[in-house]
Amino acid sequence: MLSIFSYEFMRRAFLTGILLAVIVPCIGLVVVLKRLSMIGDALSHTALAGVALGLVLGINPVLGAMGACIVSAFGIEAIRKRLKFSETSIAIIMSAGIGLAGVLSDFARGANFNSFLFGSIVAISSFETLIATIVSVMVMLAFILLYKELFYISLDERGARLAGVPVKAVNFIFTMLTAVTVSIASRTVGALIVSSLMVVPVACAMQLGRSFKQTLVFSVAFSVFFMVAGLFVSYYAGLKPGGTIALLGVASFCLVSVAKSVFTKILRLRRQEANG
Repeated sequence: MLSIFSYEFMRRAFLTGILLAVIVPCIGLVVVLKRLSMIGDALSHTALAGVALGLVLGINPVLGAMGACIVSAFGIEAIRKRLKFSETSIAIIMSAGIGLAGVLSDFARGANFNSFLFGSIVAISSFETLIATIVSVMVMLAFILLYKELFYISLDERGARLAGVPVKAVNFIFTMLTAVTVSIASRTVGALIVSSLMVVPVACAMQLGRSFKQTLVFSVAFSVFFMVAGLFVSYYAGLKPGGTIALLGVASFCLVSVAKSVFTKILRLRRQEANG
């Protein structure tokens, strides 16, 4: 069973995967509460454009994806403030990302561009692991230091501004963190699957958590479980890691939802019997 760890590329995959599994739900919880769940899809598609540009220019595709995600994240924020509609800003940036990725991919033929569509966590390099480690540390430190501010902004941005929270500064930092997190996660689980890792663990946790902190803890726990279990299953079953991780997440969400529904009904019946 533990023979999986005898390979260096699998040890690297587990290290990178667990680091990302910890930070992605932290970003995802704020994104979901701000009703920006589709931002992961928009940024992951623009990450593909950055990957293609990096391959064309001969630079590391992850750095290209990171630059594209940062530009796109600030683009979404700028359009959102101007139009006052989050969905519209996300759709515009996603359209631009898909278009650029489609055009630039023609110039990146012969390169391993398709591996970024569904991820290649078992093929990441030492340099990419280093980048993931640095980004993970940055996100965790920022989330700890700005925990209260992010909590207020997630629930009520206008109220947070009236309470004296530096909303613009916090949003700027959060936007940067979201962009770099999505760009790194796109390399591991895949650009087409990264939003599932951002949203599904949070959706599972919201079925159980009764507070912001509880939901955050459950989100991270679910995310780490999906990542570890997905890597084990994909290795021994010969499946794609990114797709396996996503499917485990969706299956877990269905199980948690059904279990909660059944438990709620049982609890309601017992209360009726006690009162009757």
